[in-house]
Amino acid sequence: MGDTVKISFAGLPTTLDGLVVLLAAEGGSEGGPAFAPAVEALMAPAGDLLARAARADHFEGKSGKTLDLVAPAGLDASRVIVVGVGKPSALKPFDWLKLGGSIMGKVPTAAKEVSVVLALPEGEVTPQSAAELALGMRLRAYSFDRYKTRPKPDEATAKPKVTLYIENDSAAKRAFRKREGIGDGVMIARSLVNEPANVLTPTEFAKRTGDLSRLGVDVEVLGEKEMKKLGMGALLGVGQGSKQDSQVVVMRWNGGKSGTAPVAFIGKGVVFDTGGISIKQAAGMEDMKGDMAGAACVVGLMHALASRKAKVNAIGAIGLVENMPDGNAQRPGDIVTSMSGQTIEIINTDAEGRLVLGDVLWYVKERFKPQFMVDLATLTGAILVALGTENAGLFCNDDALAGRLHQAGLDTGEKVWRMPLAPEYDKLIDSKFADMKNTGGRFGGSITAAQFLKRFVGEVPWAHLDIAGTGLNSPTSEFNRSWGSGWGVRLLDHLVAQHYES
Repeated sequence: MGDTVKISFAGLPTTLDGLVVLLAAEGGSEGGPAFAPAVEALMAPAGDLLARAARADHFEGKSGKTLDLVAPAGLDASRVIVVGVGKPSALKPFDWLKLGGSIMGKVPTAAKEVSVVLALPEGEVTPQSAAELALGMRLRAYSFDRYKTRPKPDEATAKPKVTLYIENDSAAKRAFRKREGIGDGVMIARSLVNEPANVLTPTEFAKRTGDLSRLGVDVEVLGEKEMKKLGMGALLGVGQGSKQDSQVVVMRWNGGKSGTAPVAFIGKGVVFDTGGISIKQAAGMEDMKGDMAGAACVVGLMHALASRKAKVNAIGAIGLVENMPDGNAQRPGDIVTSMSGQTIEIINTDAEGRLVLGDVLWYVKERFKPQFMVDLATLTGAILVALGTENAGLFCNDDALAGRLHQAGLDTGEKVWRMPLAPEYDKLIDSKFADMKNTGGRFGGSITAAQFLKRFVGEVPWAHLDIAGTGLNSPTSEFNRSWGSGWGVRLLDHLVAQHYES
């Protein structure tokens, strides 16, 4: 895992030393910042230093603004960073997560210890808010430098010992303990995406999922022999041009009542995508090591659910393949038979992710009879054109599930935007020679990809999340500076916690 920042909690301090972070709100006297009584008491030995510095720097406590005091006279602290939070009453859980990331981003790389005083002028900081802030700090501290033999000083990430001081420190510790597994899950997903494809082959990826067994997750790996017996011709067709064997991994967490139908999450795991015979342009192809971000999210999610002992039965299933153009690779014009029995004409071998997902969706539907299925995939460039990198595309056959995903996105900041599904789009993927073709052409590319997947889910409530814009190349944020974002772990854990735990 890419972080070593250690976070602990303690009651409000009586003195300050080392690097200290304080919170300030808007609404103080004469338009200046407002501080909690505990903060004012801590700063008392420095006299009116805070007020004078705030006036000089026009610092008013607005959200995102900071005031930096180096070696403040009268204090033992070597440095005091004051972070504005705006109006405390307006802060939501996601705001606390961002605040934690923002604070971590202001910590110098040389810092060994950091003290953060969580006190505001309007009421106590809740244990839940403190836990979210701590999670934001952990996520921001993540870095992936496993292959750097000589890291550059300006690329270093601060990894100090952090102490969060709060009124109810015991409750904050308990709240953070539940979130630590979520943070670990996000970072597991990030690291999987950031790994190079010569290391993270389908077999190696499947092997790493075995770590989940330590948390009580049952992990089952299907090799090519088993998949051939099952008739997974669509998935196997994608990987037949690679020297690497394809794999399907099924992860089961049984935390709910016995006999209760599970919830199911399915991830696209193309560990490298050349495009196959329909080969991609060379420029930017190195990013295709991340075409397994959906599968990475599912692994991280299963870790999160198991680590906090979620009271739910959950299935995580990922299809792991490498799409390569050798002499055995499938060709445009080939026809393959999926596990469902439906036949597919291959129009473009670069529309491969839907072939992988189609077989895995059908397998999960038939074997586990889930309450619902959610798949995640870096599926189409078209979703980037439509939504950029701020929202994932949501396609869903069930309004209730779609509504819950949308709200979970607002709550966690991992936002989704619902896109259309309609029978009229099916015409674009009807084939002259098979039941369907694997691409409908340029127009409505994300929609026709979703329509393709819909043919493999039957009547099960299902949602497809196209994360091409959010799982990779995602915009940097207060709590993420990684190319692989781990997007989706927090969203789906929140969905389960809010609606599906017994």
